[in-house]
Amino acid sequence: MLARTDVLGDLDRRVTHQLANGAASAGTVIPADAWRDDEALYLQFDLPGMDRSSIELTTEHHTLTLTAERPSPVPADARPVLTERPTGRFTRRLALSDALDTAAAEAAYDNGVLTLRIPLAAHAKPRKIAISGGAPKQLTA
Repeated sequence: MLARTDVLGDLDRRVTHQLANGAASAGTVIPADAWRDDEALYLQFDLPGMDRSSIELTTEHHTLTLTAERPSPVPADARPVLTERPTGRFTRRLALSDALDTAAAEAAYDNGVLTLRIPLAAHAKPRKIAISGGAPKQLTA
């Protein structure tokens, strides 16, 4: 039986949908960009002012969860005059395709930008099938 599938197209649709509609449940959204090549999916998240030690990335059941925390710069004994920058704990969840190898994911944090690289799983990568020569043979199941 043949099934018409487009694993990489499905991956693109899922990520695009998640980034457009998968905003944080309340409050501030962690902005993100995503792109892919023939080897991996790349995600970048803006996390300005957050200490690397407060950032946590986990994957479970094809869901990526990013949590990070930015403490308030206002001392406890001070009266805030203007507070526009969001503080507290932030979470972003994205559904991931099974076409990704989350066990081999790598992350780096530089200048307030978290970059995540998730390689495509071996079964999702295009591969060539060798064609032998000679007379046609009956293939066995």
